[in-house]
Amino acid sequence: MRFLQPWWLVLLTAVAALALAYVLAQRRRGRYAVRFAALPLLERVTGRGPGWRRHVPAVAFGLVVLGLVVGLARPVLEVAVPRERATVVVALDVSTSMRATDVEPSRIDAATAAARAFVSGLPETFNVGLVTFSGAAAVAVAPTLDRTPVLAALQDPDLGDGTAIGDAVEAALDAVGSLDTALGTTAEGPPPARVVLLSDGANTAGTPIDAAAEAASAAGVPVSTIAYGTPAGVIDSGPRTLPVPVDPAALADLAAAAGGTAYTAATGAELQEVYQDIGSSVGYRTEEREVTGWVLAAALVAALAAAATSLRWFARLP
Repeated sequence: MRFLQPWWLVLLTAVAALALAYVLAQRRRGRYAVRFAALPLLERVTGRGPGWRRHVPAVAFGLVVLGLVVGLARPVLEVAVPRERATVVVALDVSTSMRATDVEPSRIDAATAAARAFVSGLPETFNVGLVTFSGAAAVAVAPTLDRTPVLAALQDPDLGDGTAIGDAVEAALDAVGSLDTALGTTAEGPPPARVVLLSDGANTAGTPIDAAAEAASAAGVPVSTIAYGTPAGVIDSGPRTLPVPVDPAALADLAAAAGGTAYTAATGAELQEVYQDIGSSVGYRTEEREVTGWVLAAALVAALAAAATSLRWFARLP
């Protein structure tokens, strides 16, 4: 929270002084009553006192004053607002290492299932595209409002050797640029774009990751990465068993340099959670909104509470 006119907050010292004065007055009141009679006699003469209820109107009044001071300072909060449009390109690693079964039923099966759920859950006004990559990258589906071709392409992708992460980023950026050109220029400019890249390994072919990250940063397209798998992953390669441990370091560097967020997932459930988190961040933008009205409304409620409790228990207004 921040305040548009924070200098009004200096009045909070007056609120604190008022609260302190009330506490001191209550202490003096107690000492004054004890001086006039012994406690048993005082109870018979005065009857049972209001106890804690006598403090309720005072506390409510204090909240009224506090609300008025905060309202004068014009508080502003950050709120999440749904985006009306955006472009999301999913970049999926389809290298042979994705056959590893350290994630059930396999890395590729769990990854495609989670990606389909992610795509299906995005707002209908979002354009969604798909880039697949192994030793080279290709735009499997150009960004479109139609989810059908994207879901179909995620059904059973062909696997290949190599991992061209940098090429995948550049292909995704080309797809975003082509869509922006096709849509033309509007008063609002092109819709915001995001690349969501999932891989289990380091870059072994094509464009270096740092060059791809620089291109994404220059284009203003954040790249969020998901390092998927475990250090214990292996695949069968003829008579040999090859280790294919996940390598999150390169993907974390890519996300950091491209303005995105780096995630790791070692199970299908974790991957679903990652995609849900990405969906929440992509589907909403953060805006600042003044909440003075809400603060003043709360102060009014406190004022009514002070009046109601004082009338009910003491037959007078505070």
